Amino acid sequence: MISETDRQHLRRCLELARTALAAGDEPFGSVLVAADGRELFADHNHVAVGDHTQHPELAIARWAAQHLDPDARARATVYTSGEHCPMCAAAHGWVGLGRIVYASSSAQLTAWHAEWALPSGPVRPLAITDVVPDAVVDGPDPRLAPQVRELHRRLHGRAGPT
Repeated sequence: MISETDRQHLRRCLELARTALAAGDEPFGSVLVAADGRELFADHNHVAVGDHTQHPELAIARWAAQHLDPDARARATVYTSGEHCPMCAAAHGWVGLGRIVYASSSAQLTAWHAEWALPSGPVRPLAITDVVPDAVVDGPDPRLAPQVRELHRRLHGRAGPT
């Protein structure tokens, strides 16, 4: 279940996604939040430079592995504008991060791309729990997913309803 506190963090992710889009990158943003509610780390996509592994969720996993003990990682929450890809889900699982909350799902993104006649990506879009079966996840958020859709629509220059 997504709470209003969760939505505040997800809105921060949307701000980061907008920053990425304004910089010419894909609109994804993520934050790592400690059990006490403090934002520990925030980032957005950096794939426009040609390295398609520069996802914010992967950056969060790396940062957490270097800066948090296993207990703090397990109690932290990752908020993200879009559900983790398989690479990022695996990193999340390996590092032992806690709950994941996302505004839009991989299934939604796949459907939007199909609607806009975009080619499929090189990696199969899997749900986080298909990669990390015991992951605790909440999403998508029906209130914020339309905003994510609009950012992706802007990225791809597609017309149509928002």
